[in-house]
Amino acid sequence: MRFIINILFGLFFIYTLFGCKEKLRISRDFTSEFGFTAGIEGPAVNADGELFAVNFAKEGTIGKVNKAGESEIFIGLPEGSIGNGIRFDLDGNMFIADYLGHKVYRIKKDTKIPEVWAKDSTMNQPNDLAIGPGGIIYLSDPNWAENTGKLWMVTPEREILLMEENMGTTNGVEVSPDNKTLYVNESVQRIVWKYDIQENGKLSNKKKFISFTDFGLDGMRCDIQGNLYLTRYDKGTVAIVSPEGRILEEVVLKGRKPSNIAFGGDKGLDCYVTMADRGCIETFVALSPGSYYSKTHY
Repeated sequence: MRFIINILFGLFFIYTLFGCKEKLRISRDFTSEFGFTAGIEGPAVNADGELFAVNFAKEGTIGKVNKAGESEIFIGLPEGSIGNGIRFDLDGNMFIADYLGHKVYRIKKDTKIPEVWAKDSTMNQPNDLAIGPGGIIYLSDPNWAENTGKLWMVTPEREILLMEENMGTTNGVEVSPDNKTLYVNESVQRIVWKYDIQENGKLSNKKKFISFTDFGLDGMRCDIQGNLYLTRYDKGTVAIVSPEGRILEEVVLKGRKPSNIAFGGDKGLDCYVTMADRGCIETFVALSPGSYYSKTHY
Protein backbone atom coordinates (compact mmCIF):
# COMPACT_ATOMS: atom_id res chain seq x y z
CA MET A 1 0.00 0.00 0.00
CA ARG A 2 2.78 2.45 0.90
CA PHE A 3 4.46 1.65 -2.41
CA ILE A 4 1.28 2.56 -4.32
CA ILE A 5 0.83 5.74 -2.29
CA ASN A 6 4.42 6.78 -3.07
CA ILE A 7 3.84 6.22 -6.79
CA LEU A 8 0.63 8.25 -6.74
CA PHE A 9 2.33 11.03 -4.79
CA GLY A 10 5.20 11.05 -7.30
CA LEU A 11 2.82 11.27 -10.25
CA PHE A 12 0.91 14.09 -8.58
CA PHE A 13 4.18 15.94 -7.93
CA ILE A 14 5.28 15.59 -11.57
CA TYR A 15 1.89 16.77 -12.80
CA THR A 16 1.97 19.75 -10.44
CA LEU A 17 5.53 20.67 -11.35
CA PHE A 18 5.25 20.31 -15.10
CA GLY A 19 1.70 19.71 -16.23
CA CYS A 20 0.02 22.63 -14.51
CA LYS A 21 2.68 25.14 -15.46
CA GLU A 22 2.64 24.03 -19.08
CA LYS A 23 -1.14 24.19 -19.10
CA LEU A 24 -1.15 27.65 -17.56
CA ARG A 25 1.49 29.21 -19.79
CA ILE A 26 0.64 27.95 -23.26
CA SER A 27 1.03 30.72 -25.81
CA ARG A 28 -1.79 31.39 -28.25
CA ASP A 29 -2.48 33.93 -30.97
CA PHE A 30 -4.09 37.17 -29.84
CA THR A 31 -4.11 38.91 -33.25
CA SER A 32 -4.28 37.53 -36.77
CA GLU A 33 -1.02 36.39 -38.32
CA PHE A 34 0.70 38.94 -40.62
CA GLY A 35 -1.70 41.75 -39.74
CA PHE A 36 1.38 43.68 -38.60
CA THR A 37 4.62 43.99 -40.55
CA ALA A 38 7.88 42.24 -39.61
CA GLY A 39 8.70 45.46 -37.76
CA ILE A 40 6.06 44.79 -35.10
CA GLU A 41 7.44 45.98 -31.77
CA GLY A 42 6.79 48.08 -28.70
CA PRO A 43 3.62 46.61 -27.20
CA ALA A 44 2.15 48.79 -24.48
CA VAL A 45 -1.17 48.88 -22.63
CA ASN A 46 -2.78 52.06 -21.35
CA ALA A 47 -4.86 52.48 -18.19
CA ASP A 48 -8.03 51.66 -20.14
CA GLY A 49 -6.61 48.28 -21.12
CA GLU A 50 -6.08 49.20 -24.77
CA LEU A 51 -3.09 47.53 -26.44
CA PHE A 52 -0.84 49.35 -28.90
CA ALA A 53 2.08 48.20 -31.05
CA VAL A 54 4.05 49.73 -33.92
CA ASN A 55 3.79 48.99 -37.63
CA PHE A 56 0.27 47.70 -38.12
CA ALA A 57 -0.46 47.01 -41.81
CA LYS A 58 2.49 49.17 -42.90
CA GLU A 59 5.69 50.70 -41.52
CA GLY A 60 5.42 54.02 -39.69
CA THR A 61 2.05 53.38 -38.06
CA ILE A 62 0.88 52.76 -34.51
CA GLY A 63 -1.70 49.98 -34.30
CA LYS A 64 -4.44 49.71 -31.70
CA VAL A 65 -5.82 46.31 -30.62
CA ASN A 66 -9.09 45.80 -28.79
CA LYS A 67 -9.84 43.09 -26.23
CA ALA A 68 -11.04 40.74 -28.97
CA GLY A 69 -7.67 40.97 -30.74
CA GLU A 70 -9.01 43.11 -33.58
CA SER A 71 -6.51 45.68 -34.87
CA GLU A 72 -6.73 49.06 -36.57
CA ILE A 73 -4.43 51.98 -37.32
CA PHE A 74 -4.36 54.42 -34.40
CA ILE A 75 -2.11 56.99 -36.09
CA GLY A 76 0.55 57.31 -38.75
CA LEU A 77 3.80 58.90 -37.61
CA PRO A 78 5.25 61.88 -39.54
CA GLU A 79 7.20 61.15 -42.73
CA GLY A 80 10.68 59.82 -41.98
CA SER A 81 9.72 58.25 -38.64
CA ILE A 82 9.25 54.59 -37.71
CA GLY A 83 8.38 53.70 -34.14
CA ASN A 84 9.92 50.99 -32.00
CA GLY A 85 9.31 51.02 -28.23
CA ILE A 86 6.13 52.48 -26.69
CA ARG A 87 5.39 53.36 -23.05
CA PHE A 88 2.66 55.19 -21.16
CA ASP A 89 3.22 57.42 -18.15
CA LEU A 90 0.88 57.64 -15.16
CA ASP A 91 -0.94 60.57 -16.78
CA GLY A 92 -1.82 58.43 -19.79
CA ASN A 93 0.59 60.07 -22.24
CA MET A 94 2.16 57.80 -24.85
CA PHE A 95 5.91 57.96 -25.57
CA ILE A 96 7.32 56.43 -28.75
CA ALA A 97 10.97 55.75 -29.61
CA ASP A 98 11.53 56.67 -33.27
CA TYR A 99 14.55 54.73 -34.47
CA LEU A 100 14.58 56.22 -37.97
CA GLY A 101 14.15 59.86 -36.96
CA HIS A 102 16.45 59.72 -33.89
CA LYS A 103 13.83 61.08 -31.56
CA VAL A 104 11.17 60.36 -28.95
CA TYR A 105 7.57 61.41 -29.58
CA ARG A 106 4.90 62.16 -27.00
CA ILE A 107 1.20 61.81 -27.72
CA LYS A 108 -0.87 63.43 -24.98
CA LYS A 109 -3.74 61.45 -23.54
CA ASP A 110 -6.95 61.66 -25.57
CA THR A 111 -5.15 63.10 -28.60
CA LYS A 112 -3.57 61.66 -31.75
CA ILE A 113 -0.93 64.32 -32.33
CA PRO A 114 2.70 63.19 -32.02
CA GLU A 115 4.96 65.96 -30.72
CA VAL A 116 8.75 65.72 -30.57
CA TRP A 117 9.65 65.20 -26.92
CA ALA A 118 13.39 64.60 -27.32
CA LYS A 119 15.79 64.57 -30.25
CA ASP A 120 19.56 64.22 -30.54
CA SER A 121 21.45 63.81 -33.81
CA THR A 122 24.18 61.80 -32.06
CA MET A 123 21.75 58.98 -31.28
CA ASN A 124 22.19 55.82 -33.34
CA GLN A 125 18.59 54.62 -33.54
CA PRO A 126 16.48 54.94 -30.37
CA ASN A 127 15.08 51.48 -29.79
CA ASP A 128 13.25 50.82 -26.53
CA LEU A 129 12.36 52.97 -23.56
CA ALA A 130 11.28 52.70 -19.94
CA ILE A 131 9.80 55.28 -17.60
CA GLY A 132 11.24 55.60 -14.12
CA PRO A 133 10.51 57.66 -11.00
CA GLY A 134 9.24 61.17 -11.61
CA GLY A 135 8.68 60.54 -15.31
CA ILE A 136 12.33 60.08 -16.27
CA ILE A 137 12.77 58.17 -19.55
CA TYR A 138 15.59 55.67 -20.08
CA LEU A 139 16.35 55.01 -23.72
CA SER A 140 18.36 52.23 -25.36
CA ASP A 141 20.27 53.20 -28.51
CA PRO A 142 21.96 50.36 -30.44
CA ASN A 143 24.30 50.54 -33.42
CA TRP A 144 23.58 47.21 -35.07
CA ALA A 145 26.23 47.62 -37.78
CA GLU A 146 29.02 47.86 -35.20
CA ASN A 147 27.43 45.78 -32.39
CA THR A 148 27.70 48.73 -30.01
CA GLY A 149 25.22 50.91 -28.19
CA LYS A 150 24.45 53.79 -25.85
CA LEU A 151 22.09 54.43 -22.96
CA TRP A 152 20.33 57.78 -22.56
CA MET A 153 18.20 59.51 -19.96
CA VAL A 154 15.55 62.13 -20.77
CA THR A 155 14.46 64.26 -17.81
CA PRO A 156 10.90 65.53 -17.31
CA GLU A 157 12.30 68.92 -18.39
CA ARG A 158 13.30 67.22 -21.68
CA GLU A 159 17.03 67.44 -21.04
CA ILE A 160 18.84 64.60 -22.85
CA LEU A 161 21.75 63.06 -20.92
CA LEU A 162 24.10 60.32 -22.08
CA MET A 163 24.32 57.74 -19.30
CA GLU A 164 26.79 55.37 -20.95
CA GLU A 165 28.40 54.76 -24.34
CA ASN A 166 30.64 52.02 -25.78
CA MET A 167 28.20 49.37 -24.63
CA GLY A 168 27.11 46.32 -26.58
CA THR A 169 23.96 46.40 -28.72
CA THR A 170 21.63 47.95 -26.14
CA ASN A 171 18.05 46.85 -26.65
CA GLY A 172 15.49 45.95 -23.95
CA VAL A 173 15.24 48.32 -20.98
CA GLU A 174 13.07 48.14 -17.87
CA VAL A 175 12.65 49.68 -14.41
CA SER A 176 11.98 47.45 -11.38
CA PRO A 177 8.63 47.78 -9.54
CA ASP A 178 10.25 49.64 -6.64
CA ASN A 179 11.89 52.15 -9.05
CA LYS A 180 15.33 51.34 -7.63
CA THR A 181 16.85 49.23 -10.42
CA LEU A 182 17.26 49.69 -14.17
CA TYR A 183 17.77 46.63 -16.38
CA VAL A 184 19.38 46.97 -19.82
CA ASN A 185 20.22 44.12 -22.16
CA GLU A 186 22.73 43.80 -24.98
CA SER A 187 21.26 41.64 -27.74
CA VAL A 188 24.34 40.40 -29.56
CA GLN A 189 26.43 40.03 -26.40
CA ARG A 190 23.50 38.24 -24.65
CA ILE A 191 23.99 40.07 -21.35
CA VAL A 192 21.50 41.79 -19.05
CA TRP A 193 22.98 44.53 -16.85
CA LYS A 194 21.43 46.15 -13.81
CA TYR A 195 22.05 49.60 -12.33
CA ASP A 196 21.04 51.32 -9.13
CA ILE A 197 18.78 54.33 -9.80
CA GLN A 198 19.79 57.33 -7.73
CA GLU A 199 17.39 59.98 -6.42
CA ASN A 200 18.15 62.26 -9.39
CA GLY A 201 17.54 59.39 -11.82
CA LYS A 202 21.18 58.90 -12.70
CA LEU A 203 22.72 55.44 -12.57
CA SER A 204 25.42 53.77 -10.48
CA ASN A 205 26.76 50.39 -9.38
CA LYS A 206 26.52 48.58 -12.72
CA LYS A 207 26.48 44.78 -12.35
CA LYS A 208 25.90 41.80 -14.61
CA PHE A 209 22.43 40.43 -13.86
CA ILE A 210 22.30 37.37 -16.15
CA SER A 211 23.93 36.20 -19.39
CA PHE A 212 23.17 33.57 -22.02
CA THR A 213 25.31 31.46 -24.34
CA ASP A 214 22.95 31.40 -27.31
CA PHE A 215 20.19 33.31 -29.12
CA GLY A 216 19.45 37.02 -28.96
CA LEU A 217 17.78 39.23 -26.35
CA ASP A 218 15.09 41.77 -27.10
CA GLY A 219 12.37 43.58 -25.14
CA MET A 220 11.61 42.86 -21.48
CA ARG A 221 9.18 43.79 -18.71
CA CYS A 222 8.85 43.22 -14.95
CA ASP A 223 5.89 41.87 -13.02
CA ILE A 224 4.95 43.28 -9.60
CA GLN A 225 7.13 40.66 -7.87
CA GLY A 226 10.18 41.99 -9.71
CA ASN A 227 10.50 39.00 -12.05
CA LEU A 228 11.91 39.99 -15.44
CA TYR A 229 10.19 38.63 -18.57
CA LEU A 230 12.85 38.55 -21.28
CA THR A 231 12.14 37.82 -24.96
CA ARG A 232 14.65 35.41 -26.53
CA TYR A 233 14.88 36.38 -30.20
CA ASP A 234 15.36 33.42 -32.59
CA LYS A 235 14.79 30.97 -29.73
CA GLY A 236 11.06 31.61 -29.62
CA THR A 237 10.73 31.83 -25.86
CA VAL A 238 10.20 34.23 -22.99
CA ALA A 239 12.53 33.60 -20.04
CA ILE A 240 11.06 34.54 -16.66
CA VAL A 241 13.95 35.55 -14.41
CA SER A 242 13.72 36.17 -10.66
CA PRO A 243 15.15 39.38 -9.10
CA GLU A 244 18.10 37.22 -7.99
CA GLY A 245 18.90 36.31 -11.63
CA ARG A 246 17.52 32.75 -11.60
CA ILE A 247 15.44 31.46 -14.50
CA LEU A 248 12.07 30.42 -13.08
CA GLU A 249 10.43 29.32 -16.32
CA GLU A 250 10.85 29.60 -20.06
CA VAL A 251 7.61 29.96 -21.98
CA VAL A 252 7.64 28.43 -25.47
CA LEU A 253 6.00 30.59 -28.12
CA LYS A 254 4.50 29.61 -31.48
CA GLY A 255 6.92 31.81 -33.43
CA ARG A 256 10.70 32.12 -33.14
CA LYS A 257 11.31 35.88 -33.20
CA PRO A 258 9.68 37.60 -30.20
CA SER A 259 10.62 41.28 -30.31
CA ASN A 260 8.99 42.66 -27.16
CA ILE A 261 6.46 42.05 -24.41
CA ALA A 262 3.88 43.93 -22.34
CA PHE A 263 1.35 43.16 -19.61
CA GLY A 264 -2.38 43.79 -19.84
CA GLY A 265 -5.79 42.23 -19.36
CA ASP A 266 -8.34 42.91 -16.63
CA LYS A 267 -6.00 41.71 -13.88
CA GLY A 268 -2.69 42.58 -15.52
CA LEU A 269 -1.85 38.91 -15.93
CA ASP A 270 -1.95 38.69 -19.72
CA CYS A 271 1.43 38.87 -21.44
CA TYR A 272 1.34 40.22 -24.99
CA VAL A 273 4.36 39.28 -27.13
CA THR A 274 5.05 40.87 -30.51
CA MET A 275 6.31 38.30 -33.06
CA ALA A 276 8.48 39.62 -35.89
CA ASP A 277 8.40 36.39 -37.91
CA ARG A 278 4.61 36.03 -37.71
CA GLY A 279 3.52 39.69 -37.83
CA CYS A 280 1.18 39.20 -34.90
CA ILE A 281 0.83 39.24 -31.13
CA GLU A 282 0.83 36.08 -29.02
CA THR A 283 -0.39 35.92 -25.43
CA PHE A 284 0.08 33.78 -22.33
CA VAL A 285 -0.71 34.05 -18.61
CA ALA A 286 1.98 35.56 -16.37
CA LEU A 287 3.11 34.46 -12.91
CA SER A 288 2.03 37.82 -11.46
CA PRO A 289 0.48 41.06 -12.77
CA GLY A 290 2.76 43.46 -14.59
CA SER A 291 4.47 46.17 -12.61
CA TYR A 292 2.49 48.77 -14.55
CA TYR A 293 -0.43 47.74 -12.37
CA SER A 294 1.43 48.79 -9.23
CA LYS A 295 0.30 52.25 -8.10
CA THR A 296 3.89 53.31 -7.43
CA HIS A 297 5.21 52.49 -10.89
CA TYR A 298 4.85 53.76 -14.44
